[in-house]
Amino acid sequence: MISFVEFNRIMASGFLPLACDCTLNSDGSLRISIFEPVSGRVDLLLTGVSPDGLDSIRSIANLIGEFRTEIKAGRRGVAAVG
Repeated sequence: MISFVEFNRIMASGFLPLACDCTLNSDGSLRISIFEPVSGRVDLLLTGVSPDGLDSIRSIANLIGEFRTEIKAGRRGVAAVG
């Protein structure tokens, strides 16, 4: 199991030069915001992301790849992922 702090670090490094902010919701799901740090423009906002299966660097890297695809496709928000 990867700690939430380590998960945040991996996610943040995976989206550079964009910024990534991950928060743990009270129901155990994740809220993930990927944004341009200077302007604050949100490129992708995800709520209700299930942390199930995000227990290795590989699984987190796969998630980053999926989210990068969403950003390239121009999608701005997705709810209840996973």
